[in-house]
Amino acid sequence: MKTLEKISGFMGSTFAVWVILFAVLSFIFPSGFTWIAPYIVPLLGIIMFGMGLSLSKDDFKEVARRPKDVGIGVAAQFVIMPLLAFALAMLLPVSNEVAAGVILVGCCPGGTSSNVMTYLSKGDTALSVAITAVSTLLAPIVTPVLVLLFASEWMPVSAGSLFFSIVKIVLIPILLGLLVKWMFGSKAEAGVKALPLVSVIAIVAIVAAVVGVNQEKIAETGALIFAIVVLHNVLGYGVGYGLGKLFGMEAPKQRAVSIEVGMQNSGLGATLATTHFSPLAAVPSAIFSVWHNISGPILATIFRKQKEQEESEAEQISA
Repeated sequence: MKTLEKISGFMGSTFAVWVILFAVLSFIFPSGFTWIAPYIVPLLGIIMFGMGLSLSKDDFKEVARRPKDVGIGVAAQFVIMPLLAFALAMLLPVSNEVAAGVILVGCCPGGTSSNVMTYLSKGDTALSVAITAVSTLLAPIVTPVLVLLFASEWMPVSAGSLFFSIVKIVLIPILLGLLVKWMFGSKAEAGVKALPLVSVIAIVAIVAAVVGVNQEKIAETGALIFAIVVLHNVLGYGVGYGLGKLFGMEAPKQRAVSIEVGMQNSGLGATLATTHFSPLAAVPSAIFSVWHNISGPILATIFRKQKEQEESEAEQISA
């Protein structure tokens, strides 16, 4: 078990490397990864089951203890990113499928990677986890409504079908994870230690499948999609940080909100796009998954250095 825990920890800490490596490999050798496409839905279900296993009573207590902070973060998540996605789809010359895909990933809840990035940035990790948990649990209702509102101009949207898909691949696995943890208690903790390994394999497989299936389209329009994804992500970080300042949040909370807003559950976006729109609509989510695992550590480093500088200046003043 210790060996598995070490491997899991290593895979979790090198997540970005594996995502980028297999995205490149699937682009060069698409036929080696297209067979994964039919398994995208169960793969995401496994990730969500793991999220359920990892949640604790303290995470829900955090929501009750700080409803205002969590409410601001969740509202920012579901307002800023959809609006930015809609604006980018309107302003830039992209196909209907890509526009719908950008909006879809913008309407998804926060990704679990944001919790790790918040911790590394010396942000408010407890707040980050609470925002991720609440936004994910609200996703079956909020995400279909937002997609219908913003994406129906480009592609037909069935909010009901999206609702049932998110319930099936997000809500039910999370609830099962919580149930297993409640039933087996400490025994379930052993499974939690393997979660980074399972999550990395699942996300890497989803990204590789989407890239492999869309290799030709990515070769044609990949640069433009990448530019949109980068803009979407970076603007999300910036506007999220600014919103934290606007509401008078302390610096650690500002960092948490910034990262929560900017980092999306791109695995969910890719799964929903593949199921309800088209394979091409899943490409923005796949590229988002690659990019935010590059931008996240960069932003975490900037925030951490900012925090260290503030602490150093405080020490000099007190001396």
